[in-house]
Amino acid sequence: MAGRDIVVIGGSAGSIEAVAELVRGLPPDFPGSVFVVVHFPGSVTSTLPRILSRAGPLPARHAISGQAIESGRIYVAPPDCHLHLSDGQTRLTRGPKENGHRPAIDPLFRTAAHSYGPRVVGVVLSGNLNDGTAGLLAVKQHGGIAIAQSLESALYQGMPRSAIEHVEMDHVLAPSEIPLLLTELALEPVQRPEVVPMPDISPADQQADDFAIADRHTQPGIPSTMTCPECHGTLWEVKENELVRFRCRVGHAYSDEALLVHQSEQLEAALWTALRSLEEHSALARRLAARANSRGHSHSASSFTEQAMDAEHHASVIRTALDRGVRSGDAAEALVVG
Repeated sequence: MAGRDIVVIGGSAGSIEAVAELVRGLPPDFPGSVFVVVHFPGSVTSTLPRILSRAGPLPARHAISGQAIESGRIYVAPPDCHLHLSDGQTRLTRGPKENGHRPAIDPLFRTAAHSYGPRVVGVVLSGNLNDGTAGLLAVKQHGGIAIAQSLESALYQGMPRSAIEHVEMDHVLAPSEIPLLLTELALEPVQRPEVVPMPDISPADQQADDFAIADRHTQPGIPSTMTCPECHGTLWEVKENELVRFRCRVGHAYSDEALLVHQSEQLEAALWTALRSLEEHSALARRLAARANSRGHSHSASSFTEQAMDAEHHASVIRTALDRGVRSGDAAEALVVG
């Protein structure tokens, strides 16, 4: 029988140190495979495999689509690609962002759970908001093991706290305590899960998450009154246990907290656009007022001046709102470091 030898790890802000500490404690003959997603902007070059290879005895590489999974290896999701597991292979996709991220943690955890069931150990590390919670719930529902970083050891507590609150945790540990547990679990025999056939998809859909595609065919949940921040389509609301998630028709997915942060970002962008439009309107109205005055058209000059003053008043109100902030400090921090 196979052990719990598929380890999926997700982290965000403050998690690189935690992942490095975790892999440092794994033995050179670790009888499992490790898969890591850390949020990176798509425009950056990730050196995480090099960091992890230097930190511990196991070789780490960016995953390659179609690569056969080997024991004693660390596979890292490259920037701007989701990492999926299926049929003994890694698969990279540029499918819809989830919780505003690509790579996101939930797709890795979800596909691992569907493909490997009780062989999966999911680990959620430091980070803001709650990416990874839905994926860890899927791991538990398929018989896997759920681990969260202890809050006192996490630089950013949002992700592990969300996982602890919404998923029945098997272990809550500091990163230094996790390697020994992973080694023991990898040797713990579990019944091999039945192979679940994947749905047939067209070549055009090959880059998307198989399970997200299945969701879109049936559109589970109920249409909400909100729209997707990415594509502005209707969001469907799905409640699983106490966890609320939103997904649009093309597959963008959000937790409730992630949706709030991205709505705040959109609101700020809209306010800056309104401020720019009002200031341009004021400048043009004052120019027209000056031209009317030079021609002796006092009535027109007065009308243009009044329009300029109205625009300046509204612009002042919007600038004050922007200066005070349209989102909370925690959410703003999440946008910067999450």
